[in-house]
Amino acid sequence: MLVMGRKKGESILIGDDIEITIVNVDESSVKIAINAPREVTILRKELYNKIKEENKEALVKDSDLLKVKELNLKK
Repeated sequence: MLVMGRKKGESILIGDDIEITIVNVDESSVKIAINAPREVTILRKELYNKIKEENKEALVKDSDLLKVKELNLKK
């Protein structure tokens, strides 16, 4: 993991087309602006983790449905 210090108004570049700019710094939070191509998905990590968990649960439910369907076909 790379850790770097930045001040308000300073930026970080990721590759050639993603720029992260520090917009505001408070005591307990930092606001950032992200300039990236539209095709790049940007999510807060907690939202990404929630989506990942919900997708995992949905897969389990789908596999359960397949088992029920197979049992019904055997009858």
